Amino acid sequence: MEKIIQLFILIPLLGFLITLVIHRFNEKLISFVSFTSLGISLALFSGFVLFWFFNGAPVLNQKEIVIFQTANYEFLLDFYFDKITAVYLFVGTFLTFLVTIYSRYYLHREKGYKRFFNTVMFFYLGYCITVVSGNFETLFIGWEILGISSFLLISFYRERYLPVKNAIKVFSIYRIGDVGILLAMWMSHHLWNENITFLKLNNYELVHEHLQNHSWVGVFISIMILISAAAKSAQFPFSSWLPRAMEGPTPSSAIFYGSLSVHMGVFLLLRTFSFWEHQYSVRVIIALLGIVTAIISTLTARVQSSVKSQIAYASIAQIGLIFIEISLGFESLALFHFAGNAFLRTYQLLVSPSVVSYLIREQFYNFIPRKNIAEDSLPKRIQYTIYMLSLKEWNLDWFMFKFVWMPIKNVGRKMNFLNFKAIAIIFSIILIGGLLALHYEYHIPYKIHRFLPEMFGLFGLLFVIKSFTERKNVFLSWTLVLMNNIMISLSVSFNEHFAYTHTLLYLSGIFAAGALGYFCFIILKKREQQIDLNQFYGHSYKYPRLAFLFLLACLGLSGFPISPTFIGEDLIFTHIQENQAWLALIVSISFIIDGLALMRIYSRLFLGPHIKRFHDVGFRSS
Repeated sequence: MEKIIQLFILIPLLGFLITLVIHRFNEKLISFVSFTSLGISLALFSGFVLFWFFNGAPVLNQKEIVIFQTANYEFLLDFYFDKITAVYLFVGTFLTFLVTIYSRYYLHREKGYKRFFNTVMFFYLGYCITVVSGNFETLFIGWEILGISSFLLISFYRERYLPVKNAIKVFSIYRIGDVGILLAMWMSHHLWNENITFLKLNNYELVHEHLQNHSWVGVFISIMILISAAAKSAQFPFSSWLPRAMEGPTPSSAIFYGSLSVHMGVFLLLRTFSFWEHQYSVRVIIALLGIVTAIISTLTARVQSSVKSQIAYASIAQIGLIFIEISLGFESLALFHFAGNAFLRTYQLLVSPSVVSYLIREQFYNFIPRKNIAEDSLPKRIQYTIYMLSLKEWNLDWFMFKFVWMPIKNVGRKMNFLNFKAIAIIFSIILIGGLLALHYEYHIPYKIHRFLPEMFGLFGLLFVIKSFTERKNVFLSWTLVLMNNIMISLSVSFNEHFAYTHTLLYLSGIFAAGALGYFCFIILKKREQQIDLNQFYGHSYKYPRLAFLFLLACLGLSGFPISPTFIGEDLIFTHIQENQAWLALIVSISFIIDGLALMRIYSRLFLGPHIKRFHDVGFRSS
C-alpha cells in the first residue's frame, strides 16, 4: 500500500514535464495533458483512499530515497499518509482538477496560456510533495516549490507594474516563513540528533522524553513553526499580503489564495500538533493569534471596495478561527473547516467577475438602505477610528515596511559609497584572513576564536544587504550574493571539523548557478547596451528563453531544490551549534535577503513594462 503513495508525486511530475515540451500555441494539448494527469490523480486517490479506509485507515510511512548520508546526518525523502494527508490531498486534487478545466476556456488565446498551465502543474506538484511529506526535509522541498510558483502566478501579467511589485512583496513574506522552517529544522537536529520523521513525532513517550530537560528548545521549535504557519496562511501581522496576491488570474487566485496555498500554515500546525500539544504556552499564543487575526480581518473585509480583497480577508478570518480550533485540540473540526472554507472561497472567486457585474446593475434598480448593525451602538469616535483603521488595513503593510524592510534598506544605503573595486579588495582581505585563521585556528586564543563564526557570518550578511539595495551595477549585486554564500561557508567552518565535501556540496550549486547568471548578463549586455537595477525593464518580452535561463540561475543560487545547494543549506545548519543562536539568526536573515535580492534582480531585468515604448505596454494595474 505504501508504494502507491509515490504515484501521487510521479503523476503530477510527469504531467508537468510533458506540458513543458508542448508548443505554446497548442492550447488543446496543453490543457488536455494537464486535466488528464489531474483526472488520473483524482481517480487513483479515490480508489486508494477507499481501500485505505476499509483496511482500518492505518498510518502509512514510506522511507523513499536517501539523497545524502554521513555518519551523523541523513537527508532522505520520506512519505507519510494519514487522515490529514487524505483530506488535504482530496481537496487539493479535486479543486485543481476543476480549476484546470475552468481555465481551459477562461484563458483561451491568452498569450501566457502555456506558462499558466506549466505553473499550475508545478504548484500542484509542490502541493502533493508537501502534504505527503514524512519529515521536515521533504516538506521543505514542497514548501519552496509553492513559494516560487506563487511568485510566478502573481506576476503572470508580467508586462504590468503592480503584479510584479506585489509578487515581490508576497515572496518576501514567504521567505520569512521559509527561514522559520529552517530554524525549526536546525534546532530539531540538535534535539533529536537525527532528521526526525513525523511518524516518530507522533510518539508521545519519545517527544516527552526529549523535551523533559529541553523545554525551551521545544518552545523555540514551536514558535518557529508558528511563524512559518502564520506567514504562509496570512495571519497577523502578515495578513496584508493576501489581497496583493490577487493580481494574478482569477483561477490561480481561486486555488492558491482562496483554497490551497493559504491553508498550508494550517497543515503545518496539524502535522506538528503532537509535538507542541502539551506546550500550553504555545497553544495560548496560537489561539490569541487566531483571535486577533479573525477580528482584524473581519473588520477589514467589510470596508474593501474590491470583491477579491473582500474574499481574501474573509478567508483570512476563517483561517484565524481554524488556528483557534487547532490550539483547542479539535483536529477533525479544523480539517472539516478547512475543506468547507476551501470549496467556498474557490467558488466565490471563480464567480466573482459575474457577481460584480450583476451587483452593479442591481444597485441602480433595487437600492436598499443600510440597516442598523451592532457597530452603530458604539460612540461615533470609536466607529470612525475602527473604520479608518480597517480602511488602511490596520497599517500592517506600513508596519512591515517600517520595522522590517526599512532598517535593512538603511544599512544597505549607508554602503552606497562602495564600488565594485573597493568591495573586491575588502572581500579578498576578509577571505584570505579567514582562510589563514582557519588554517592556524589552534593558535588563536579561545576568547577570539569563539567570535569568529559570528564575525564572518556578519560580513556575509552585510554583503547581501548591499546586494539587496544596489541600484546601479547588476554585476555587483549578483557578485555580492556569491560573496555572502562564501562567507556563510567560512563562518560555519570554525565550528567543528567536518569533511570539506559538505562545503563543496553547498558551494558547487552556488558557483554553477553564479556562472550561469554571469552568462545571462553577458548575453543581455550584448543585446541591450545598458542594464541596471533602477527600474523594471521587461526584457522577457523580447528574450523569454534568456529570462527562463536566468530564473533557473536565481533558483539555483537561492537554494531551490534543483541544485546541491538545497541539501547544502540543511548541512550548513547542522554544523551550527545549539548555543550559537546569533549565528543561526545571522545565517537565517542572510538566506531571507539572499532570495529577495535574487528575485529583485530577475524582476527588474526581465519583468514589468518593457523599457522600449514602441512595444506593447500593459496597464499599470489589473
